[in-house]
Amino acid sequence: MKIALVGYGKMGKIIDEIATKRGHKVVARLKETPTAENLNNPDVVIEFSLPEVAYENIKACLVNKIPVICGTTGWLEKKPEIEHLAVANETAFLYGSNFSLGVNLFFALNEKLADLMKNVDEYSCQLEEIHHIHKKDAPSGTAISIAEGIFKNNPKFDSWKLEETQGNQLGIFAVREDEVPGTHSVFYKSEVDEIEIKHTAFNRNGFALGAVVAAEWIKNKKGNFTMKDVLGL
Repeated sequence: MKIALVGYGKMGKIIDEIATKRGHKVVARLKETPTAENLNNPDVVIEFSLPEVAYENIKACLVNKIPVICGTTGWLEKKPEIEHLAVANETAFLYGSNFSLGVNLFFALNEKLADLMKNVDEYSCQLEEIHHIHKKDAPSGTAISIAEGIFKNNPKFDSWKLEETQGNQLGIFAVREDEVPGTHSVFYKSEVDEIEIKHTAFNRNGFALGAVVAAEWIKNKKGNFTMKDVLGL
């Protein structure tokens, strides 16, 4: 495949390396806004940029009928518009708050645990995410996806807030430490014990590989997708 990378920071460079090793050709490495000219006619775009520019980046690709794999978090209030654009332009869009295979399995485990806990009133629930100090958004997109999985399966909660759980709001603690790639934990705590599920990333390679796998999967598809579709979860 011909792949264009929009956003060429640490993640973009790792994706570049993995895509090349898997036999793909990277035809554009952009830090600027993509256009029909500078994208160089790719089969797919992988977008890892910044929250403030993600919407315009994705829109520019979709209006040129190029499918987009997006891993940028912190812009999701405009996601419905992007999904509409993908359908209107007869192309494809796949957003992932986290492309790691392990994290997507963790999402499924989190939903199962939330369903098991929904009628057990003795336990309160909290989330914690730890990331490197350079991360722009808080909480992380992955933490928000975890929270949404809990909302879907446990009617006690319908929204999230930073810091401690209050009423129907699920508390998320966002911690920033040195060069941590990403650690996410869900705690159910009672007066007598605590249940914890946790995912710890050792480096960014798992995220990058998942994004390339998603790009391979989305070729010739139309519509809006998630990593659940890619992995058959």
